[in-house]
Amino acid sequence: MSDFDNPYAPASGGQMSGTVTFGNQAKPAQAAAPSPQLGAGGVSGELISDTTTAGFTADVIQASQGVTVLVDFWAPWCGPCKQLTPIIEKVVRESNGRVKLVKLNIDEHPAIPGQMGIQSIPAVVAFAGGKPVDGFMGALPESQIREFIEKVAGPAPTSSADEQIAEIVTQSREALAAGDVETAARGFGAVLQMDQEHVGAIAGMAACMLEAGELERAEKLINAVPMEERKDPEVASVFKRLEMAKEVAGLGDPVELEARLASNPADHEARIKFAKILNAKGHREAAADELFMIMRTDPKWEDEAARKMLLEFFEAWGPMDAATLSARRKLSSLLFS
Repeated sequence: MSDFDNPYAPASGGQMSGTVTFGNQAKPAQAAAPSPQLGAGGVSGELISDTTTAGFTADVIQASQGVTVLVDFWAPWCGPCKQLTPIIEKVVRESNGRVKLVKLNIDEHPAIPGQMGIQSIPAVVAFAGGKPVDGFMGALPESQIREFIEKVAGPAPTSSADEQIAEIVTQSREALAAGDVETAARGFGAVLQMDQEHVGAIAGMAACMLEAGELERAEKLINAVPMEERKDPEVASVFKRLEMAKEVAGLGDPVELEARLASNPADHEARIKFAKILNAKGHREAAADELFMIMRTDPKWEDEAARKMLLEFFEAWGPMDAATLSARRKLSSLLFS
C-alpha cells in the first residue's frame, strides 16, 4: 500500500506523528513495536465488537496492550463501509486471535474520529501498545486486508508437529465422545497420515470403526498396536469393546430376551445377555442398570457374575467415560450401604 493510499502510514522517519486525545488524556501517536501477541486462547472478550466514546479507552487503548486492535470507523449511510464489513470481519475471525476488530459508528460517536482527523470512511486504524501504528482508508479487497493484518499483527504463532497432532487427537476424542463419529474419524485419519504409528490415533480410529459396526476393520487396525503399547487404557478399551462386540452376535434375539425377563425377572442369565446387547448398542447406562438389578436381588449369583461384568464394561468404556463414573458411584453406594 502506498503512503498516498494510506493516510496513517508512518512518516519518512518511520513513525506516525501528531497527538491523539482519548477522554482526558493526550497520547503521542507514535508507532511502537506491538506487544507480544496472545494466542487464540489468550485473547479476552470477543474478536469483533462495537465501542463508544466512553468505552474507547478500555476497548481499544487498554485492549491493544495485549493484542493488536483494528478500529473500523463507519456510518450506516456509507456504501463502501457495507462492502468492507463482511470482508474484514471474515479475515479477523480467521486470524485466530492475532487481532481484534472494534467498530465505531462516527454518527453516534463523532468525538474520537474528530480528534484523530478521520475525514473519510471507511477508515481502519490499527492500535498496538495503546497507540495507533498503521491504517488504511476505503473498502480494500480481501487480499490487501490480509496483508495489512499480517503487517500489523506480526507473524502467526507456530506450533510443533507434536503439538498439532496432540491438539487434533484431543479434538477427535471429544468429537467421538459427543457421538460425531465422522468428524472424529477425519481427525484420527489426518493424524495417521502424519504418523502411521501414533497409538492414540490408531485406537481412536478403531473405536470409530467399532461405532460404525466395522468389526473386522477395527480388529485389523488395533492388532497393529505393538504388544508393549496394549496396556494403554485407550487401547485396552478398544480390545475389550471388540471382544464384547464379537460375543454379542451369539447372544440371541433381544426381543426374546425381554420376553423372558417379563415372564421371569429372576432369569439372571437372560438379563446378563440383555445387558451385553444393550452395551453393544451404545446404551451404557441401561446396560449397567440391568446388572445392578441382579446385584440387588442376588449379588452372589454365579460367583458375582453381574459385578464382574460391570467391571468389564468399565474397562471397555474407559475410566473417565460418563457412564463409567456414574455406574461406579452407584456400585460404591450399593456395596457399602
